[in-house]
Amino acid sequence: MRLLGNILWLILGGLFLSLGWAIVGLVLCVTIIGIPLGIQAFKMAELTLTPFGKTVVYRGGVGSTLANIVWLVLVGVWMALGYVGAGLLNCVTIIGIPFGIQSFKMAKLALWPFGADIVSL
Repeated sequence: MRLLGNILWLILGGLFLSLGWAIVGLVLCVTIIGIPLGIQAFKMAELTLTPFGKTVVYRGGVGSTLANIVWLVLVGVWMALGYVGAGLLNCVTIIGIPFGIQSFKMAKLALWPFGADIVSL
């Protein structure tokens, strides 16, 4: 089921979203100040490429929490709202519910990315 879900996800736009995140990560890594943000964009690209069969695990400490608060204020809320909106639209139909669940998983990572690891189930 994971393979089928990931293939459908890639065909229906996951590949383009993942490429977009990778490009954002590369642009952010041009400056030294942007490297931590670029790393978070690469995490989003990884999860967006094949979200089925993966989960987000938080292992951060005080530094990650402080960075997440800054991220939350600057971009996290808007990104998470976008993913929640996409998830709600996907959940309108029974067929779209698994894709909506993946969008909610990405909203969680978009809201609080520092100290998060993406692990396979």
